[in-house]
Amino acid sequence: QVQLVESGGGSAQAGEQQTLFCSVSGSIFEIFTLGWYRQAPGKQRELVAEIDTDGKTNYADSVQGRFTLTGDKAQRRIILIMDSLKPEDTAVYYCHSVLNPLPPPGGTWNHRDQVEYWGQGTQVTVSS
Repeated sequence: QVQLVESGGGSAQAGEQQTLFCSVSGSIFEIFTLGWYRQAPGKQRELVAEIDTDGKTNYADSVQGRFTLTGDKAQRRIILIMDSLKPEDTAVYYCHSVLNPLPPPGGTWNHRDQVEYWGQGTQVTVSS
């Protein structure tokens, strides 16, 4: 069973730094994308940063230059370093991946399958 396990987050003052961690476990053939989304109260979930299918890291305009995504898909682990935090960064942050899981014993497998997984979410609250 594939799981995305997150840690980190909590409360911070504006201008401070926080770090989020995500690791992927389970039987996996290939990870296509791995990154972070966030959802603020009353708003839609949005991409924060992600390693895409080509291995390139993409950032939302709102965090470009302040957030850094490190790690890689092969190690199944990523770290989001959030610098110069702003109150508008307050949200629940979700680790996200699109991957090709291996089936359980006796199950069928299609190497073209792309399945989306989400972590449980971790709250980041930034006060001014």
